[in-house]
Amino acid sequence: MQNDSTGAGQTQDQVRFVTVDENHDGQRLDNFLQLHLRGVPKSRIYRMIRKGEVRVNKKRAGPELKISEGDLVRIPPARVKESNVVIPSANLESVKGLRDAIVYETDSLVIINKPAGLAAHGGSGVSFGAVEAMRSLYGEHGYLELVHRIDRETSGCLMFAKKRSALRSLQQQFRERTVHKQYLALVRGEWSNRVKFVDAPLVKNIIESGERMVKVDEVNGAPSRTEFRIIRKYGPATLVEASPRTGRTHQIRVHCQFMTHPIAGDAKYGDRHFDEEMKKLGLRRMFLHAFRIQFEDPDTEREVTVEAPLPPELQTVLDQLGGEE
Repeated sequence: MQNDSTGAGQTQDQVRFVTVDENHDGQRLDNFLQLHLRGVPKSRIYRMIRKGEVRVNKKRAGPELKISEGDLVRIPPARVKESNVVIPSANLESVKGLRDAIVYETDSLVIINKPAGLAAHGGSGVSFGAVEAMRSLYGEHGYLELVHRIDRETSGCLMFAKKRSALRSLQQQFRERTVHKQYLALVRGEWSNRVKFVDAPLVKNIIESGERMVKVDEVNGAPSRTEFRIIRKYGPATLVEASPRTGRTHQIRVHCQFMTHPIAGDAKYGDRHFDEEMKKLGLRRMFLHAFRIQFEDPDTEREVTVEAPLPPELQTVLDQLGGEE
């Protein structure tokens, strides 16, 4: 497939003809166009299709058309919406460091131990995220797409697909809840041995500042379930393993808050006094780490378990705490 090298914020002032490669075989036409017209509003893309400005093999096509390898897609000129999202230089230390953060890789996918503070993707005031940084390492014009997301403040396993077929397979596994993720969280107080799971519906709200907040809402909330297992008890805190069985925004963080055991260092849902005590032990971030992911390899169909080591800054806090088994 011809590569789309036009950056966001520029005018794509020429008609382009793009040949579909194997990575996009079977993809919907509208989704294919969004990939090549980054920053162009969806409404504009659908208008192009309706007016016949987009052609597949010289013929008009609907947005739901499944394109095939070898198809020739005509992409009309379009003014791209201004965006601050960029592909960063591969020479940046934060980008080069991601090579050492790779914990699993095949011809079809790669998993990194994402550092806290790095968003999964750029946007909303973030110039670039993990996917843009990884594209700079693998080559801006290669195929690399996020399979799932984790919060910017959370570290740990983050998966990318290197083939369209792998992306479809892995995303289907996520939809069918056959992918299992485990997180380590340090929470306030002593978690009860009797609490094995939290089943509390969650709903998203946008507050006046525009910030996204999630809360438990028995009436309007979507079903949300997280299983918990105590790893180790400390004086003022407990290290727990959290396994989300649904995929709601901020699910683990809000479920811990709901149980009156907020996660250490969580600026949005945490406890200020507890966080101050943890800062004295060296905690400078939220103590939530996606340490394990289990899935079916798209190529071999075998179950794979990948673990991401606990970052040193979190291990140091646990060493400071000491604790009882």
